[in-house]
Amino acid sequence: MAKNEDFITVLGARVHNLKNIDVQIPRENLVVITGLSGSGKSSLAFDTIYAEGQRRYIETFSAYARQFLGGLERPDVDKIDGLSPVIAIEQKTTSKSPRSTVGTITEIYDFLRLLFARAADAYSYNTGEKMVSYSDEQIKTLIEEDYLEKKLTILAPVVRSRKGHYRELFEQIAKQGFLKVRVDGELLDITKGMKVDRYKNHDIEIVIDRLQLSKGNEYQNRLQEAIKTSMYHGNDVMMLIEQETQEVRYFSRALMCPKTGISYPLPEPNNFSFNSPKGMCPHCNGLGHLYEVNVDKIVPDKKLSIKQGALAPQGPQKNNWIFKQLELIAERFQFKLSDPFEKIPEEAVEMILFGGKEKFDIESKTLGITRSYKIDFEGIATFIQNTFNNNESTSLKRWAKEFMNHISCPECDGSRLKKDSLFFKINNKNIAELAAMDIDELQKWFLSLPKQLSVKQFQIAEEILKEVNTRIQFLSDVGLNYLSLGRSSKSLSGGEAQRIRLATQIGSQLVGVLYILDEPSIGLHQRDNERLIKALMQLRDLGNSVIVVEHDKDMIEHADHIIDIGPAAGKYGGEIISEGTPAEVKKHHTLTAQYLNNEKQIEVPKERRKGNGKSIKLTGATGNNLKNVTLEIPLGKMVGVTGVSEVKINTHQ
Repeated sequence: MAKNEDFITVLGARVHNLKNIDVQIPRENLVVITGLSGSGKSSLAFDTIYAEGQRRYIETFSAYARQFLGGLERPDVDKIDGLSPVIAIEQKTTSKSPRSTVGTITEIYDFLRLLFARAADAYSYNTGEKMVSYSDEQIKTLIEEDYLEKKLTILAPVVRSRKGHYRELFEQIAKQGFLKVRVDGELLDITKGMKVDRYKNHDIEIVIDRLQLSKGNEYQNRLQEAIKTSMYHGNDVMMLIEQETQEVRYFSRALMCPKTGISYPLPEPNNFSFNSPKGMCPHCNGLGHLYEVNVDKIVPDKKLSIKQGALAPQGPQKNNWIFKQLELIAERFQFKLSDPFEKIPEEAVEMILFGGKEKFDIESKTLGITRSYKIDFEGIATFIQNTFNNNESTSLKRWAKEFMNHISCPECDGSRLKKDSLFFKINNKNIAELAAMDIDELQKWFLSLPKQLSVKQFQIAEEILKEVNTRIQFLSDVGLNYLSLGRSSKSLSGGEAQRIRLATQIGSQLVGVLYILDEPSIGLHQRDNERLIKALMQLRDLGNSVIVVEHDKDMIEHADHIIDIGPAAGKYGGEIISEGTPAEVKKHHTLTAQYLNNEKQIEVPKERRKGNGKSIKLTGATGNNLKNVTLEIPLGKMVGVTGVSEVKINTHQ
């Protein structure tokens, strides 16, 4: 006889429509709870067993902690024995956040960030050359080897290709005791009130020292001090000019391009995170896309006049401040608000859409006086963009979206990361390119990677690669090999999100846990159903108990133990009508057994509906992985869209 500790024992369960049922669920087994929809399957699995597990977990917290969590009600059940820690994997989208992706949910992207921070090679985004970094001692040795007996100027770069007059900067440099600067390639003495053209880009370097390098200790000490000072003022970058040839060379403690002098900070995992200010693209804030005003939506019909409502956000002419400003613009550029929009001068259109400030005079010949007018107009397009970016009102944002296009970020091209983060590469691939690969392709790339790494890189990456390969394999095992790590979690179906959580739990390698799943086979093609069943059996074989609420025939037949709840739905259900192994359940005369034994089947209709002759036509659908699909769906019929899971059927919805 089996011991009580081999079972989860539920006595007197009365939640919802359950009729005071008693049940023993074998531990460390794959158990399927099945029955008609509404018969009480979820009431037993989630609202009784899972709810009691959660309540007991909360009770382990201190009274102080529980006051912030709130109490959980005890389910209507007499007793539950043998309950392990419970994890529910339900059918719901994992996260609505635009920053959540398949990679972040499964934590694979976290390992990729660590891999790139420790083992990637950096390349210059200007020249494509490999970046270099030196210690102060290495820089000193290189200079002594290459520039012995040569005249050198050592400088500290402080401004690179930026606009401004920099008067305060020159004053600050002078106060620190420096006498000369190099501005746009020209050596200049610092003078009082010195400044440059504020509207042009400038390069400014402080002249730290000028010396002729010799073998004596005096010059070596002087060089060492110059290196330290230039690194301090140049933010870890030093510039050296050989006076005879005017050859420029850069040195850096951080990663640096030897030709152009651009430098990257030493990489850390946050440099590759689109959720961190250190790594996110500053233009789209790490979202990879943004909303941009579409002028054609603001002026949909250019044959209309402003008076007739050519400006869609404003409508026909009204007696308000905006139209008074538009009248002033019409006066300034000599057109009428009753003119068709297409005939308005380009300069006027620019001011109407993007705003401007201007004063002008108009001479009245009839009155013999001159009147002064002032235009101070934000612009229709600018107002819409500012409303979307800065307003917290959801309704106003929704209004603004009507006149905008959802576009991929032009700065990062949808990769979400800063430019310099994309120039850290392993085997010629950056982290965004890996995140864009589907799981199948990514798995092949990682399996071939060790051969492409140097000995040092492999030593660093070995443990990380093991974790990544294991987690990728789990995703493949649950039939998600068509997804990419960069895929937004918002776009996942309920079944996909559930299987991702399942893969994550298998990857966690927990033992002695009770997992409860809600119809994980939903949306899966039969080909992928086998993978899912194997994954659940793998979870069981680790030493866990797995309870699955399920209708799928294959899943039921692979179960170690079946609990059939019925006999019908609602108040006519809530009873255990049969339980045991699949072979034992098939011997009972229940509705489930009749379908398992093929005594009952879903009849295929002999006649098909003719429909109403109308149809919905989709042209050029490109959502997710759809490749410019065009199709016609007849109306008045029941239409089935099928295919293996990779086909992305739910993208059509």
